[in-house]
Amino acid sequence: MTEGASSRGAALREIASLFLKLGAIGFGGPAVHIAMMEEEVVVRRRWLTREHFLDLLGATNLIPGPNSTEMAIHLGYLRGGWMGLIVAGASFIVPAVLITAVVAWVYVHFGASPKAGPLLAGIKPVVVALILAAVWRLGKTAMRGRLTLLIGLLVLAATLGGVDEIVALFAGGLLGGALLFARRERPVGERPQADQPPASPAVFINVPAPGVGVSAAAVVAGAGVSLWKLGLCFLKIGSVLYGGGYVLVALLQSELVRGRGWLTEQQLLDAVAVGQFTPGPVLSTATFIGFLLAGWAGASVATIAIFLPSFLFVAALGPMLPRCRRWGIASAFLDAVNASSVALMAAVVVKMAPAAIPGWRALLVALAALLASLLTKANTAMLIVLGGIAGLLFLR
Repeated sequence: MTEGASSRGAALREIASLFLKLGAIGFGGPAVHIAMMEEEVVVRRRWLTREHFLDLLGATNLIPGPNSTEMAIHLGYLRGGWMGLIVAGASFIVPAVLITAVVAWVYVHFGASPKAGPLLAGIKPVVVALILAAVWRLGKTAMRGRLTLLIGLLVLAATLGGVDEIVALFAGGLLGGALLFARRERPVGERPQADQPPASPAVFINVPAPGVGVSAAAVVAGAGVSLWKLGLCFLKIGSVLYGGGYVLVALLQSELVRGRGWLTEQQLLDAVAVGQFTPGPVLSTATFIGFLLAGWAGASVATIAIFLPSFLFVAALGPMLPRCRRWGIASAFLDAVNASSVALMAAVVVKMAPAAIPGWRALLVALAALLASLLTKANTAMLIVLGGIAGLLFLR
């Protein structure tokens, strides 16, 4: 084996190890996934600079699909080329898919999904703390001056005021980019190395559910749904999914409940709840639904179909990012999108905090996790595990 081949193999093993871990312990939705990735690849492993991370994160906000999964794919491509792109995405997705498939099997055969209330009661405050720590670290990089700070504050206010996240993101990018380009708030031009492509973070708001119960008779597994039709349906959803968990629910309801009558409202709610309380991407909901409708084959088809567009979008976009960053007006737009994206993450903290931190004990858990994340080199996986233990012991 040549030295180059050995080096590529080591990089791919490192990519697989990291994203399998993040996929297995990534409770709380894309905002916390992104925070965990930033801590791992910027702070601990130094794969890239925080500016570059923000650019990649911004790019995921500008294309359809699950943002944290696309971020994993971007990072895999950066670290390991085309094979790294595939390995990172698959590694991040597989743990959630396997867990969700097992839950679906239990749901179909025993009529209930596991209860996860006490565990989540401890994990949710940690999730909020990790997102807040990432907002602090990324914000120091994204808010390069008074104008970028103003853009971020306006986007935060608009989002908390009810403006759609995607609308706020694009508005912040367009308005802020025009102002930044006009005022030349900072020099734009070629960055030092290919270590600096474009864009900003995406926020996929997760609403954790404590667990669901259902009558086994209500399950429709193997209801004669064509695998071909099932695949096309989820391919369509994966190709147009902008926004977050609420958008996913709306699309699933429109396509599967009202449009095709494949699921009942209760089954859809159960599927979404399972996607919420399992780790990794919330789009593993597709695995659960596919299993209900067509068994293991349906789970496989639905999973591949809903995630496939993300791989294709990132594969098309990844090589273009460095060139976009060298173009003055595009660079200004990306700076504004980066500031807007950090504001979206801050909005997630504000929205999640009341439910995630309902009392003083949960607040203590959140503060301990925040201080550990900002002041020490505490591993995010360990903080998640300790939060779960705290929930089981003190927050029942």
